[in-house]
Amino acid sequence: MAAVALWLAVWQAASVAVRQQLILPGPVDVAAALVGLVGSGPFWAKVGFSALRIIGATLAAYAAAISLALSSARWHLVRVVARPPLVAVKSTPVVCVVVLLLIWLGSANVSVAAVFLMALPGLYFPVLEGLDHVSEARRELFDVHGVRAAARTLGLVWPETLPYLCAASETVVGMAWKAGVAAELIGAPAGSIGERIYQAKLLLETPDLFAWTIVVIALAAVCEHAFLCVLRVSGPVAVRLAVIARVHPAGERKSLPRGGWSVYGLWLSHGLADAVSMTVAPGGRLCVMAPSGAGKTTLLRTLAGLERPVRGRVEGPDCISAEFQDARLVERASALQNVALTAGEGVGPDEMRGLLERLVPGIDADAPVCALSGGQRRRVELARALVAPGDSVLLDEPFAGLDAVACDLACDVIADELRGRSLIVATHDARDAERLGADTLVLGR
Repeated sequence: MAAVALWLAVWQAASVAVRQQLILPGPVDVAAALVGLVGSGPFWAKVGFSALRIIGATLAAYAAAISLALSSARWHLVRVVARPPLVAVKSTPVVCVVVLLLIWLGSANVSVAAVFLMALPGLYFPVLEGLDHVSEARRELFDVHGVRAAARTLGLVWPETLPYLCAASETVVGMAWKAGVAAELIGAPAGSIGERIYQAKLLLETPDLFAWTIVVIALAAVCEHAFLCVLRVSGPVAVRLAVIARVHPAGERKSLPRGGWSVYGLWLSHGLADAVSMTVAPGGRLCVMAPSGAGKTTLLRTLAGLERPVRGRVEGPDCISAEFQDARLVERASALQNVALTAGEGVGPDEMRGLLERLVPGIDADAPVCALSGGQRRRVELARALVAPGDSVLLDEPFAGLDAVACDLACDVIADELRGRSLIVATHDARDAERLGADTLVLGR
């Protein structure tokens, strides 16, 4: 407020120094002209005429940019073909675009086309960059747990692309209004803001010219704020919709031994200098131990189908659930939503909430995971692996960062929630095998 008052004072002083209202009217004169405009009927008609076209064209640009970016992210040919014209439009001065559109389309539609063409590349390139930077780690998480289609788009792609789109919107929405009014000013379609600005210039009504400029700035600011509010709200809404798409009614969960493993002469792409052979019976439990960097994580990733071995053969279940060594939570989602995003059939919200409370006593399951401690986040990821569908559970360092009490509690929960599935755990601690009642495989021996 102080800064605004300062610049208003500077403006008033400059107006007094010039002493020519025709050249530089003061803020009081402009305010009086603005009050006169707002109180007239034609004012709102002109604002409605221009706003309808500019906002409509901006929304169309959002839809086209997002659709084209999704296509470009999926098909490289679309990316290559779309880039030259979009770069050309982005680099062309607005006036040149408006003049060409005026020749082709006439004055009535020039503002719509100008806004669309100016906003499209400004939105397309940031959205495409956001799609290119969607976390590969979380992509693997969704792949392993079979999260596809709408749930994947809403729960992963949209929330991670949204910051790029919001940043672009802070520039594009204001630019859309500038391009739209500039097109109206050149084409002067009847009933538009641009036509009235042009008339003010012809009649030398400088206070009105300033007043209409303030109106355009205010409209652009309101639209930008509204667009950004909608976009920011859309992130949590998208996650909730993804959960709705994934959660099934609570029902009876089967508890049958299934999902054994047979590994023959497996040479890993990283870590071990020797081949690995092992057998885990359906419903069996195995703790894989080795020093850091020896290949425990690579072994589990190979079993999950995320890496290819150099040689050897793996026979195991097609459907597994996993907890990864690094954190792979959806940060904008709650603990309950993170678990629900990968939950299998028969697991209702109440059961998921109860599992979280058992693993993390006192947790607020509806709080964003970014508010949780490292140990709490680790146990949320464990809960997610335990309720995900799969015939076998793979856990990579699941007890890292947990104290002895939390570790014992987690082991008890794992034993209860396996429900006949086989279990393979990568760990450094020999006591984990005793806690879980598991056999031990020491790599490198």
